[in-house]
Amino acid sequence: MTRYLPTGQPVIEEMRMLGIVKRFPGVLANDHVDFDVRSGEVHALLGENGAGKSTLMRQLYGLYKPDEGQILINGEEKRFNSPLDAINAGIGMIHQHFMLVPNLTVVENIALGLKSSRGPVLDLDRVEKRVLELSEQYGLKVDTRAYVWQLAVGEQQRVEIIKALYRGAALLVLDEPTAVLTPQEVDDLFVTFNKMAVDGHALIFISHKLNEVLAISHRITVLRDGKIAGSCPNENVTRVELANMMVGRPVLLQYDKPPVEAGPVRLKIENLYVRGDRGKDSVDGVSLELRAGEILGLAGVSGNGQRELAEALAGMRPVRQGCITLNDKEVTNGSPLSHIEAGQSYIPEERMKEGAIREFSVTDNLILADHGRVPFSNHSFLNFKAIRESCDKVVHDFNVKTPNLETPVKNLSGGNIQKLILGRELRRRPAVLIASQPTRGVDIGASEYIHQRLLEQRLAGTATLLISEDLDEIRALSDRIAVMYEGRIIGIVDAKESTPALLGLMMAGVEVT
Repeated sequence: MTRYLPTGQPVIEEMRMLGIVKRFPGVLANDHVDFDVRSGEVHALLGENGAGKSTLMRQLYGLYKPDEGQILINGEEKRFNSPLDAINAGIGMIHQHFMLVPNLTVVENIALGLKSSRGPVLDLDRVEKRVLELSEQYGLKVDTRAYVWQLAVGEQQRVEIIKALYRGAALLVLDEPTAVLTPQEVDDLFVTFNKMAVDGHALIFISHKLNEVLAISHRITVLRDGKIAGSCPNENVTRVELANMMVGRPVLLQYDKPPVEAGPVRLKIENLYVRGDRGKDSVDGVSLELRAGEILGLAGVSGNGQRELAEALAGMRPVRQGCITLNDKEVTNGSPLSHIEAGQSYIPEERMKEGAIREFSVTDNLILADHGRVPFSNHSFLNFKAIRESCDKVVHDFNVKTPNLETPVKNLSGGNIQKLILGRELRRRPAVLIASQPTRGVDIGASEYIHQRLLEQRLAGTATLLISEDLDEIRALSDRIAVMYEGRIIGIVDAKESTPALLGLMMAGVEVT
């Protein structure tokens, strides 16, 4: 007998993927993978970047076709030639990067692509009524008349979920759904997921955040190198075991951070105003001091001015008002090279746009900004012997996996590119390091390595500004934590006294004294 969800859609009692194989040129992305999810459960899918998680789910959603294997819905084999086939079978997918049209309203976005019983005219009032019903049913509060560009990222995500439910999703694939949310928004989202599971939905939760996986899932499956590395009920596994399973070796999740007495002020930011890409101030009167031997974490939901602040500090974005002093030297609106010469290094948020040149070799990327200076040059000729020795040392010391120094950087993995950039910037022995999202998009092994290097720099006396949206990373590495909200510093707390709840309130704009 067919069961139905409260939304009126038939329940997907079980979805099974059997022996899934997907090949790309030179890559076996999925190697005979078995995966299943049942009605009423949240099944977490874990794995490092490149493990094959997204490829597997894209086959379920009809974006790719399996080279081998079967997809069974309630015991019946299905072949999805497009996402529309998957949607018609009751499958929805919430992508990490939202698929919404900014200059349409919430209702218009949800109505896009729907068939109308009134010919070319959609009954938007009817759509809005149903949206409000789903919003109330699952605690997904949205302003149906607002334009998407007016919504915060958490609200946009709710729109995506309602959009999938409106189209009859009984099985939801959630790709990194908490990546841009505050801790309080994550808690609210988990309440929604639990309600959906209780109602009979099947949910696949893709994430790299081990604490969240353990908090929300019933079962956990780990992919490594395109194969299943392990699968078990939630209650039978620990955070450390999951990390080890993902990487294939023991991983350090907690770091020894001996006390360091902060030294003199190395970076001073006074009443800084910086315009964003839309012509309005994204940095609104920020003042900070960063001392030698400390890591100052800068937390905040994406889009609150962190990127613009980092670019201004690196000399890559003009300062409208205020002052930046680096090692007692004013560098406000100086060039990136002037910041380097004053003793600062910069790990940018967009490593392939700002940190490296894709087509250039490992060697060329390792001497960027330094090629005109001693020991690599005498201002007339390059010293190839010194360049090779230095590049060999960085590749060795920072464990950059590359076939050779002439390999184009575009052929390296994300983690190895980030280690290359880190090695180049730390080779200068900077007094100040601006590290913007240093572990975004890299696997656990590379993240662990980068964290250890940042802590080594702390002991060496470097003043580090760590900009990150990962609260676990911020709390593990920082001595003090500043929170940025709508371009302003909402407060600064001692890392030892911080909690996710406290930081979450500050990230939502609550000033805590």
